[in-house]
Amino acid sequence: MRVLARIIVLSLILTATACSPRAGTTVCSGVHANLSPTSAGPTPGHADLSGRTHLGKGSFYAGWFAHRKMADGRRMDPKGRNAASRTLPLGTTAKVTNLDTGRSAVVAIEDRGPYVRGRIIDLSPATARKIGITRRVGIARVAVAPIVVPLPDGSVKPGVAAPHEAACHTSLGS
Repeated sequence: MRVLARIIVLSLILTATACSPRAGTTVCSGVHANLSPTSAGPTPGHADLSGRTHLGKGSFYAGWFAHRKMADGRRMDPKGRNAASRTLPLGTTAKVTNLDTGRSAVVAIEDRGPYVRGRIIDLSPATARKIGITRRVGIARVAVAPIVVPLPDGSVKPGVAAPHEAACHTSLGS
């Protein structure tokens, strides 16, 4: 019950703010996605094709990951919009919202991780800074709302954040 009340309050606060895209990584200050947490979430290692929002802790890649190969074969760009998830399929586009600051950014899931218990996403350092996760803060409570989820048959499924992102007319520029 406490979690439901917290989600309702956060969604009311966050939906009251307006969309404000920035150059580079798309930043949007409002959350218009369904913030209902998944029960236990998918089991790590199993792809989550549901398109539902996940709540948990987010962090950022350590500096020594810069330019190393990620799971999709690309190199990690510390200034890019790349992110790692254990459960979202590679190629998923998602909106990550810092629940403490209300700031959000659109990312591409290109890697696997984080492998620290309790964390659901690792962000590039630049994206983490944009949503208010700094070296001093380290981790934050986040909502990860898929926008587009690639399916095994090659098609794509819209996630819960898809209608909002279309309404904001934001660019996914790199």
